[in-house]
Amino acid sequence: MKTLLSAGAAALATTSLVHPAAAEDITVGLLLPYSGVYAALGQDIEAGFRLGLEQFGGETDATFEIVAEDTEVKPPVGLAKARKLVLQDKVDVIAGIVSSGVLGAVSDFVDSAKVPLIVANAGNDEATGANCSPYIVRMSFSNGQVNRPMGKWMREQGINTVFTMAPDYAAGQQMIAGFVEGFQSAGGEIVGQEFTPFQKTQDFGPYLAKAKASGADAVYVFYAGGEAISFVKQYDSFGLKSGLPLYGAGFLTSPLYVEAEGPAAEGVIAALHYVPTIDNEANAAFVATFEAKTGRTPSEYAAHGYDAAHALVLATAAGATDRESIAAALPKVSFSGPRGATAIDPATNNIVQPIYVYETVAGTDGLTQKVLAELPAEADPANGCDLAAASN
Repeated sequence: MKTLLSAGAAALATTSLVHPAAAEDITVGLLLPYSGVYAALGQDIEAGFRLGLEQFGGETDATFEIVAEDTEVKPPVGLAKARKLVLQDKVDVIAGIVSSGVLGAVSDFVDSAKVPLIVANAGNDEATGANCSPYIVRMSFSNGQVNRPMGKWMREQGINTVFTMAPDYAAGQQMIAGFVEGFQSAGGEIVGQEFTPFQKTQDFGPYLAKAKASGADAVYVFYAGGEAISFVKQYDSFGLKSGLPLYGAGFLTSPLYVEAEGPAAEGVIAALHYVPTIDNEANAAFVATFEAKTGRTPSEYAAHGYDAAHALVLATAAGATDRESIAAALPKVSFSGPRGATAIDPATNNIVQPIYVYETVAGTDGLTQKVLAELPAEADPANGCDLAAASN
């Protein structure tokens, strides 16, 4: 396997392919945010993807060339860049997509163009639910998948009542809905719920006051990026952690930005499909190689890119050489990777993977993740997905 890599995403964003592809050449369009609020996520996904091609490339004779485009976290821009990748650059497969809004904007186009898309982040449940497509495979997570098992686990720990919070947009609503489903099905009670204005809430004090007054045993939240940093710090400064423990979807204390949260993150317990302290051989190798190449610990976003590349390599090793054969091969891929046993549910094209409960603790070199439990992998419900009908 030979991998043709760019000098950088910026150059690729403005440079077209100038040579004809051989039969075994696979042109990959990386559709990621390289600017805007999610730029760091896009950079980690790309770093993981490139490392995955390097690590697993010997398993296939295919040659990979990457053409990268910046979505700017804007759905119209994402659609325009997807059209460029397909119509001008003639890519065989697209990988990436961080924002669920961008995924929603491009999904109909890639489906109608019959170009396989490997989703390497966006968790919108509907992408592998009512809006599923035989050309869309998710190698990251779905919003409900991360949170449903955490609801059951918390109830098993003797937590009876919970107050929930999340930003008021699709991901926040779906994350909390998944948790509520799991918690209530196990006999728990939701005693209060708040959805805060997305990317507009700077003072969480009024909401935290409601949580404290609710009498809940614990608070469960979803926040990510800058909002996660602000929320975790304010939760600590409000003096709630000792009497009202904080739980959440693991993006709350992601390795990508947990150091910015500092000591306020200590003791927070969360659920996620990947943390760098998962104890298995594949993850130890991934962490060591990623750190050697980048100088930083891999986040869940890096793992998404790494596993997306692994899946693509395995699809081509099985004989996939063009759009149709890649789309057909990707759902059949399974492997044991950094996250553990990883496969694709043929009913939805969504990933099936373990979920890990972890606590953020102080380590010798800064904050780290102490894995408390590995929850069994479960396939998402179909949620209206009918791939047989979608392929007709």
